[in-house]
Amino acid sequence: MKKYMLLLALVAAVQFCNAQSAIWTAEKANQWYAQQPWLVGANFLPSSAINQLEMWQAESFDPETISKELGWAAAIGMNTMRVYLHDIAWQVDPSGFKKRMNDFLFIAAKHKIKILFTILDDCWNPDAYPGKQPAPRPGVHNSGWVRSPTIAIHDNPLRWNILEAYVKDVLSAFKDDKRILMWDLYNEPGNSGYGLTSFELLKNMFEWAWFVRPAQPISSGTWYDNATFNEYVLTHSDVITFHNYNDAVNLEKEIVEKMKTGRPLICTEYMARTRNSTFQDCLPVFKKYKVGAINWGLVAGKSNTIYQWGKPIPSGAEPELWFHDVFRKDGTPYKQEEIEVIKKLTWGK
Repeated sequence: MKKYMLLLALVAAVQFCNAQSAIWTAEKANQWYAQQPWLVGANFLPSSAINQLEMWQAESFDPETISKELGWAAAIGMNTMRVYLHDIAWQVDPSGFKKRMNDFLFIAAKHKIKILFTILDDCWNPDAYPGKQPAPRPGVHNSGWVRSPTIAIHDNPLRWNILEAYVKDVLSAFKDDKRILMWDLYNEPGNSGYGLTSFELLKNMFEWAWFVRPAQPISSGTWYDNATFNEYVLTHSDVITFHNYNDAVNLEKEIVEKMKTGRPLICTEYMARTRNSTFQDCLPVFKKYKVGAINWGLVAGKSNTIYQWGKPIPSGAEPELWFHDVFRKDGTPYKQEEIEVIKKLTWGK
């Protein structure tokens, strides 16, 4: 038993040393951030896709729509997009998946937009399958979005070798790609009722990323008040990322608190109009502190994110006030006054 305990202590010490050598220092993170423009953008899914699989699978990858919609973003001063990947798209066709990632990065670079890739996600539907994806359910927010990994893999650590291969392969392929801003390893770990059952997978994600140690910073964001998750990501991320769907007063309070880490801050999700998280109120706060600002949603489409969480409109009628998204599918703004605010703050005009 003593030998076993000593072995565990040794493993823990080695892991601690690996983490300390792999995590960027605050000085390095701030030097990196000083070289970036003020980062403003959106979480991007083309309007023609209902979820990550429809975006990335060969039969539904849509470069024309992607380029058109990224062009609308660039035209109002956005320079950053956060984009979700999915392990199943990689499992089906690893080389094709990486080629499509490269094609996507080529399109984004043409529009002078850098990409923040998100690798795993605990949100929304528990199961996902390759092939044709379901049609949107009328009026239901994110009705077709799928978790990555599926619940069957999430709940079985014996199958995490699939995820390890996926993460290491993708990071190795793009670890020096200057078109990539950074990597968000795991979106909202513990969501969908998973709680702390996601914690070991989160820690593994950082270990796998450190094994590759990409040139871009790595992170996982805080998103709710859970001390276990938050302490870990705040002390293991190169750059601090977070979600805030509250009003400007709450947002500024969180920014001031997180600035105590001494590291750059990027808000990777905000802007929910019915919760008083708006461009008009929040974007000036982000600019005041030079905090990156990535709102949820660019173009209203199959994701149905103009509808609120938990408040479906079964008829599919347009809500009186959109929850997320900036443009309609024809490229016209939902609210012209929002566009003027974004352009003024990003371009000064």
